[in-house]
Amino acid sequence: MNTEQEQAYHDALAEILSAGQSILAAGGSALDAVAKAVSMLEDCPLFNAGKGAVYTHAGTHELDAAIMDGATLGAGAIANVARVRNPILAARAVMEHSEHILLVGAGAEEFVAQHGAELVAPEYFHTEARHAQWLRARKQEGMLLLDHDAASQAATEIAPIDPDDKFGTVGAVALDLHGNLAAATSTGGITNKRVGRVGDSPLIGAGCYANNRTAAISATGTGEAFMRTVAAYDISARMEYAGASLQDAAQQVVMELLPRYQGRGGLIAIDAKGNVALPFNTEGMYRGYAKVGAAPVTAIYK
Repeated sequence: MNTEQEQAYHDALAEILSAGQSILAAGGSALDAVAKAVSMLEDCPLFNAGKGAVYTHAGTHELDAAIMDGATLGAGAIANVARVRNPILAARAVMEHSEHILLVGAGAEEFVAQHGAELVAPEYFHTEARHAQWLRARKQEGMLLLDHDAASQAATEIAPIDPDDKFGTVGAVALDLHGNLAAATSTGGITNKRVGRVGDSPLIGAGCYANNRTAAISATGTGEAFMRTVAAYDISARMEYAGASLQDAAQQVVMELLPRYQGRGGLIAIDAKGNVALPFNTEGMYRGYAKVGAAPVTAIYK
């Protein structure tokens, strides 16, 4: 393990948590806090979203994101965009300025650009590490890479969790002083994925969900399993209809339900009382939490 690289992840997570924490400490909304945190994750090449997005099989980038307001159940999402610098801000524009929830492709780019989203050239998303990762994946036909498990071969020095066995998502959840919850999720998808594939990240109830009566949830992992089980919403439903605690509901979904469908990954969640859950069934998950008045806590492994 390269301890310098591991520290880089901890430092990035702590900085981003502090930014969201500052918004909440100043009385800002949960929605503003998660949008800020995820936009910073998108700008950080360490993570698979925005600037750090992985490559498709064709050597392109396709980005997805969703955001949800637990107070109103308002939501916005975009998918398969290739020129939006911060997909999460674009998803928020869809939520706030459109009668729709999900927009995709060129139509999504045109709409969000009209509402302030920054468009960039596709080359903006290139990073040497992700490009090399894509080239390695292409040598193994059908290989798709998951973000949270170590490869069987020797660990690399690129990241604490081997980047050649990964697909990943970034996300944030928050509870503000008004009692409102929000969730946001953004991803570059799966390395070497088929062009046009969309996973759970922009799908409300699968990879992103927030409801003031229960919890805010953002997921990462094998998207198809999270879609089949409507995993994020299932946690909320277990809490609302069965009276489960956030910890129990999240544990049941991640450790019991998802593995039945070859679902690997994890999620971050916070409930209406401020309880936090960060379960995962993989080797590790880049994660952290911050409460107003306390230093941020970050972690990678179990």
